[in-house]
This record gives sequence, structure tokens and C-alpha cells, in this order.
Amino acid sequence: MPRYVIERTFPDGLAIPVNDKGAEIALKVVSRNGEEGVTWIHSYVTQDKRKTFCVYDGPTPEAIRKVAERNGLPVDRISEVRVLDPYFFL
Repeated sequence: MPRYVIERTFPDGLAIPVNDKGAEIALKVVSRNGEEGVTWIHSYVTQDKRKTFCVYDGPTPEAIRKVAERNGLPVDRISEVRVLDPYFFL
């Protein structure tokens, strides 16, 4: 399955509460993603919470865009990526 990094901009900042409501929001995203065979691996959030860089596995960029729209999430850029770590030399 291809892996992608999705860059998103939240002009007013990302606001997911760290409580039961936030958990409910995340579970809905995961559920909707699954409808298209898309898996949210994890995300990086800038300190000001205006940008996220999300790592996803999915069949196509179109599938990722489709679930992002259903989830009400912006998509600035989708880049297919491969893992490169410093240990591959060992």
C-alpha cells in the first residue's frame, strides 16, 4: 500500500479537544477513512497549530482527497513518500 504525507493548513488553528469529544472526532475520521481503504498513521502539528503533516496509507491520492472532504479536512498537498532512515547503512 502506498504511503503519503498530507499537508494541511488550518487558518484558525487545529482545535481538537483532548477529551472524550476529541476521541469521538478522531474515531469518526478513522471510520470514514476505512470506507475507502485509507489508514491514518499519525500527524505532526506545528506549534501554532496552523499546519499539519499527516502520514497516511491509502490506495490512491484520490481516495485520500475523498475521505478528507467527507471529514471536512483541508488538503494542500499530497506527496507519496518512502521511508529513509539512518539505519539502512548498517
